[in-house]
Amino acid sequence: MKDLSKIREEIDQIDRQMVALYEARMNLAAEVAEYKISVGKPVLDKEREKEKLQKVQGLVQAEENRYGVGELFQQIMALSRKRQYQMMVQHGQGRDMGFSQVGKLPFSSHKVVYQGAEGAYSQLAMQAYFGKEIDSYHVKSWRNAMEAISSGEADYAVLPIENSSAGIVGENFDLLVEYDNCIVAEQTIKVEHALLGLPGSGISDITHVYSHPQALMQSVDFLDGHKDWKLVETENTAFAAKKVLKDGKCNQAAIASTVTADIYGLNILKDNINYSDENSTRFIIVSGKKICLKGAKKISICFEASHESGSLYHMLSHFIFNNLNMVKIESRPIKDKSFEYRFFVDMEGNLEDAAVQNALKGLKEGALYLKVLGNY
Repeated sequence: MKDLSKIREEIDQIDRQMVALYEARMNLAAEVAEYKISVGKPVLDKEREKEKLQKVQGLVQAEENRYGVGELFQQIMALSRKRQYQMMVQHGQGRDMGFSQVGKLPFSSHKVVYQGAEGAYSQLAMQAYFGKEIDSYHVKSWRNAMEAISSGEADYAVLPIENSSAGIVGENFDLLVEYDNCIVAEQTIKVEHALLGLPGSGISDITHVYSHPQALMQSVDFLDGHKDWKLVETENTAFAAKKVLKDGKCNQAAIASTVTADIYGLNILKDNINYSDENSTRFIIVSGKKICLKGAKKISICFEASHESGSLYHMLSHFIFNNLNMVKIESRPIKDKSFEYRFFVDMEGNLEDAAVQNALKGLKEGALYLKVLGNY
């Protein structure tokens, strides 16, 4: 039996050879890239790669190494593609993302739309970002808000996208794909739910509680102490408060913000009923124009990967190769495609960064669908 140190010396020698061969192969990949750039040929050639994998696996003598050799060459070819994407971007291919950079978002003489009614958390987020003097109006649904900026009726829309306790607002992720609007900014506000009732009513009178599903979920610990109450979902917390006021029944209560109580003249029967003191909701500011601020540091994209083994891994590898920090990933089911998903990713960076352009070039060629949702 060989001494362990001797075995390691031999491994080191082979590793040096592998590094030299890898560098030689990547130099050839660069030559391939130059040719493809000159003739306008795409980097990814799935049939060629499939044939190559079969060929190299056929060279294996020990059957137990066949899978490993296939995986090794898959990685080598993926790295080769990424190097070629870098070169294509350096030659000016893939730079135009369709976005116009601006020094600041134009606010004056512009109209903002939000979903809900006066006192909704969306309105609070809007005022936190734009200020209280902004020209604004509200609509019934998130889709109505997206339609308003898409048609030019409004310039910006404010939409909730995720809550720190209840998770994402899935419908708004889907609307970002459906409409050709883009995210231009974000605003996070703290959520402080209260139980609101008519003047003169008390908690002992309550039998029905109205609110948005996420607000009900965020107040579950408090509501679990009142199992006899009937919980009724509404489109918005402010809508719930309006209903309680309109119906005028002392047995009804709404879960909404304390600001809403002041607006509609309701009493705060119990404040701070959400189960987390750190509960907050992130809202996105969406525009019908494809614009982004100069120096923006966050990018949101969505993509669809082929429904086969390793496809998501290969897509995400573009972030690693280009040293990009992916800060969030979510998935949503694709309509009319059973058990297939669309992925939403937030990453750090600017659309003008070479590393970002390299990654997006690779993602675009490897994905079934890719959309940049915004740089903000």
